[in-house]
Amino acid sequence: MKIYTQEITVSLSDLDELQHVNNVQYVQWVQDIAEAHWKSKATNDILNNYFWVLLNHSIQYKSEAKLNEVIFLKTYVVNSEGLTSTRKVEMYHKNSEKLIVSSETVWCLMRYDTKKPTRIPAEIENLFS
Repeated sequence: MKIYTQEITVSLSDLDELQHVNNVQYVQWVQDIAEAHWKSKATNDILNNYFWVLLNHSIQYKSEAKLNEVIFLKTYVVNSEGLTSTRKVEMYHKNSEKLIVSSETVWCLMRYDTKKPTRIPAEIENLFS
């Protein structure tokens, strides 16, 4: 399992009316880190031939984050088989290491030329295992 990490500092635009990170923003960060991980590993040939669509998304909110706090994000693929890949994303307060969000998303691999699902080839599976 290859872990990919990022850090985000909470900005004013991330907040809701309660002055903590909006739940929708966490979902955006889940998508953003998944995309960043994909693009960091995939070759140009792979990126030009394949893309992912979301099939199922589950998220658990454990704690809140506020303005200027630094959030540590990590993501990794837990399973890839057939047409789908399951990815975990976890977010922590950087200083306390307290879990804020835990997410699991099932993605389906698609081909650009057919716009149809395709089996995950070994070359892609090996990028993340």
